[in-house]
Formats: sequence, structure tokens, C-alpha cells
Amino acid sequence: MAVDAKTEALIARLTTMLEPVVVDQELELVELQFRREPAGWVLRLIIDGPQGISLDDCSRVSREVGHLLEVEDPIEWPYRLEVSSPGLDRPLKRERDYLRCLGKKAKIVTKAPIAGGSHFVGVLRDFADGVITVEAEQGLVAIPFAEVQRARLVIDL
Repeated sequence: MAVDAKTEALIARLTTMLEPVVVDQELELVELQFRREPAGWVLRLIIDGPQGISLDDCSRVSREVGHLLEVEDPIEWPYRLEVSSPGLDRPLKRERDYLRCLGKKAKIVTKAPIAGGSHFVGVLRDFADGVITVEAEQGLVAIPFAEVQRARLVIDL
């Protein structure tokens, strides 16, 4: 679903406003989503920490963020606040996500073909100088971070 400019600006403002609240709890804001879903608008904060996330972490962040949102009142229409963990198949969005997940298996889709393909599944081996190195079926593949369309961890069951 495409995001209009007004919603995109609101997401940027919310991220700037709410990320310090998460960081104060010694946690990381992995992603902030604000979108319309079948039940209405949802503001979803996906958080993570060095030892993972507990229900208490989610409750504490939800309470702190809720208080700030009540005071600042940046959203003009009704919405529901959700705080959750990224899950085992977490998205990889920033450099620090890749660095934290070195040695783990990921699926990366690129904007344009690289080394003959645009879908890579393999173990994250390195992230340096804006290039992700993945040990994939076809060998080591160097993927410029700027060329990543989407990426997430892969769960082997």
C-alpha cells in the first residue's frame, strides 16, 4: 500500500518523537508503522533489545509512548497503539540490523539484478562500506545496501 506525503511526514515526526522514549528504556525502535487496517488506523512500534523483548518491555514502552502521545497529540484521527517484538523473521532495514544479524540466514530482494539475480537467500557474512556480503547458493555475493528493496531474516525449522 502506497503512503501519501502527509502520512509519510507524520511517520517521520512520530519516529523522531518516539524513538528517544524507546532508547530511554535501553531498547531499539526497529520500525514504526502507521497505517490503515481493516479495523482502523494503527500506530505500531516494533522494538527489540539485546536479550530480546518481554511482555513487560512492550507494556512499559506502550505506557510511556501513550503518555507522550496524549500530551503532544500529533495524530488527528482515532488510532490504536500497538507495541511488539520484531519476531524471528524480523525485517532488516538499517545497517545496525545487518551488523547485529551477522552469521544468520536472510532473504534479500534487490531493486535491480546483481550477479544475475535479484533474490538472494544465504548467511550474512559482512557489512562494510555500504556493502552486504551474503554467502548464498551461488557463492559470496556483494550487495550494495542502496540496492536492497527489502530484506528479512529466514527461519529454518
